[in-house]
Amino acid sequence: MSEHYAELRMYVAPEPVEQANQQWLVRSIERLGLRRLNADHLDLPGLWLAPELLVTQTCGYPLMTQLRGQVRVIGRPRYELPHSSNGEHCSLLLSRADNPRITLAQFYNSRGVINGHDSNSGMNLLRHCLAPLQRDGRFFASVAISGAHRESLRWLREDRADLAAIDSVTYDYLMRFAPQEVAGLRIVTRSAPSPTLPYIGPRGLSGVQVERVREAMNLALQDLPQVVETLGVHAVLPAAEEDYQVLLDYQRQAASVGYTVLE
Repeated sequence: MSEHYAELRMYVAPEPVEQANQQWLVRSIERLGLRRLNADHLDLPGLWLAPELLVTQTCGYPLMTQLRGQVRVIGRPRYELPHSSNGEHCSLLLSRADNPRITLAQFYNSRGVINGHDSNSGMNLLRHCLAPLQRDGRFFASVAISGAHRESLRWLREDRADLAAIDSVTYDYLMRFAPQEVAGLRIVTRSAPSPTLPYIGPRGLSGVQVERVREAMNLALQDLPQVVETLGVHAVLPAAEEDYQVLLDYQRQAASVGYTVLE
């Protein structure tokens, strides 16, 4: 029996989401007749490029900027959630509900916070939204890095920042399972659509193997209706690197008006 890493670390909270992810992985591995290796010692980049990898999830932006040609895209989730559906999600641009700024343009020269410069939903989609409004390559008076979407939300709640872009799947999970984390905040606008975060495996997976892994994940969803209910994942759709070219298009559109670095 072969041994492989299988991890879903992009959406790990709240607790019901993490539990559902684990149940889904266990059933998927069982259907493939494989054994799961412990990956606790690996960070995300190490996991993404591990030769023993079977399946994990990455962000679409690092897929196209760091991992291109080094991994194989297995598929992408079809979430059916309030702000994510049909294989697409977006960023929700949030502020405190009591912030006097109403329109996105009014946030010029305010305090921004992002989860990281390598994030599609936290940075790339936000930069694309702000590009028409920037002046001389700048929109914010300051930009802080929180390290995670939930931390960015905390910065907003504590009035340490005025605007953040939050992955819509994360927001929908928190609204359902931890509403206190988005309490007192409001949606200013939403970004352009983006393909949902891809499931990836090692570059050496054949087309047949990719189909087997995707099929096992879909059959596991059929086995586990409670997981579908919790995660809002109704299917793993076929996907390829080319589907994520739009993220580089958004980057290029921002650069074309002089907004290459979000600041």
